[in-house]
Amino acid sequence: MSQVQEQKPNTFFVEVSGSGLPEVDGLFIPSAAPPTTSESNVVSSPGYWNGKMAWDRADGRGARSPSLSYSITYRSWRISCLDGHLAYHVTGDDDMPPTNRAWETYKMGVAPAPRIVLHQRDPRRPAYEPKVVFVLGGPGAGKGTMCDLAAIRLGWAHLSAGALLRKEREGAGPNAALIESIVAAGKLVPDEITVGLLKTAMDDAARTMGSNRFLVDGFPRSLSNLEAWKKVFGQDAELPGMVYFECPYPVLEQRILRRAKYTERLDDNVASMKLRFETFRKETLPIVQLFRSEGRCVEIDTSQDRETVYKLFSDHLAPHAAEPHAESALADGLSPSSD
Repeated sequence: MSQVQEQKPNTFFVEVSGSGLPEVDGLFIPSAAPPTTSESNVVSSPGYWNGKMAWDRADGRGARSPSLSYSITYRSWRISCLDGHLAYHVTGDDDMPPTNRAWETYKMGVAPAPRIVLHQRDPRRPAYEPKVVFVLGGPGAGKGTMCDLAAIRLGWAHLSAGALLRKEREGAGPNAALIESIVAAGKLVPDEITVGLLKTAMDDAARTMGSNRFLVDGFPRSLSNLEAWKKVFGQDAELPGMVYFECPYPVLEQRILRRAKYTERLDDNVASMKLRFETFRKETLPIVQLFRSEGRCVEIDTSQDRETVYKLFSDHLAPHAAEPHAESALADGLSPSSD
């Protein structure tokens, strides 16, 4: 009999949906069954089966049936009862139940196979109180680049309102048709939709990644954006902090033109740049001034070299980071001209 290895606690929860079967659909809880020997002669500790994390167990000693566990014999993750009913699987050596490819029905399972979502915390508990920092700056100020770096090194989740709208529109999300018709008519997407997408993304990140610290890039762009935020998150909710990337127009122009050589963005040209900057000056700077007057705005001069800019940015965010990350030199391919 092999020895029980020291393993990190299984704190993940698995949400299963889409099979249409109440026995299968629902929340799978980390196994708390006592150690025993599996069919592959592996001693399984609480929360594990066959050396991998398990949600209930294939020996039927978990809190529910079917179980979700790994089979060494079949090299697959399985959702199954002891008698083989309600059986689904996906083949591979993944350390966790795969969420990036479709599961299959096998043996006496009933189609369709369900979808799998991993949660890093119990989704039945109230969501974490989000810590939000708005990041604003003119086109080319470096918002996207610096937010990406902070996400990698400091554990913040980086959300872009514009990217979420594009994803919703292109991915046929619930609001895709409405957004498409609004854009086609040359109108602005309602603020409530934009904020709703941000909140959904934050809720998803909190459940699946355990994240509650968010950098919201390029938002709010107007006072109406901010009012929609208050409406969705509550008038009494604490107003997020803000980091404003200040950069002189000539520097922004140079960066945009330099970036245009390597990107296919239709707005990376001087004419569009002037229009975008003028819109930013008229609609977004008043937001910056509002946060500045309330002592909620940190300003960073991003005309400096990128190492200095990131140092200033990370110094502001580090005390609130999820966990410390090792500092390393900025990658040569990164440019502070990204949005």
